[in-house]
Amino acid sequence: MTSTVPARALVDLGPIAQLRAGRLGRRLPQLVVGLVLYGVSLGLMVRGNVGLAPWDVLHSGLIRHVPITLGQAVVLMSFVVLVLWIPLREQPGIGTIANALLVGLSADATLWLLDEPSVLAGRIALMVGGVVLCGLASGLYIGAQLGRGPRDGLMTGLHRRTGVSLRLVRTLLEVAVVLVGLLLGGVLGAGTVVYALTIGPLTQLFLPLFTVDLPARSTP
Repeated sequence: MTSTVPARALVDLGPIAQLRAGRLGRRLPQLVVGLVLYGVSLGLMVRGNVGLAPWDVLHSGLIRHVPITLGQAVVLMSFVVLVLWIPLREQPGIGTIANALLVGLSADATLWLLDEPSVLAGRIALMVGGVVLCGLASGLYIGAQLGRGPRDGLMTGLHRRTGVSLRLVRTLLEVAVVLVGLLLGGVLGAGTVVYALTIGPLTQLFLPLFTVDLPARSTP
């Protein structure tokens, strides 16, 4: 039978069920806005130049060796990570593919429009604004309930397959990508620490505000 999920609840639906769950008039625009803002937040942190999010340390290192933009590196790595979903048997949704494309495009657009401030205070402001905006954007796109992002799906897939806690899986993944990024010459700094310490609480703050309530299938 069908039951209603309590208010502000996230539900685990397959890709077809995500679309059939309804409220697409709100969920699709919210997804797009969230992903675009996520890319903007990445661009703000890059222009702040005081440290990047862990995965972006990897992206910034990659572009030192491959003739692509930072946004293109985000897109490329998104699809590399999606290949890793196959043995984990994770199912992508429309939000997964949108995430892989829109975040990188938005990041490149932001970098094209925005220059790095000449004073440290301006750079710190961009970094802090980027971290806060990333938390807001995460609440928007996750709350739309249209599929995990590539990197989030890798984390949950490894958790499900190994039985290791989500917190430990995320920590190990982020440490690994930072180390690889540093080996490639990526950007690590105070912003990386600020991001690591605050992105969880910020996402937890914003997510209930933007989670779209959906019906879920339950067993009798």
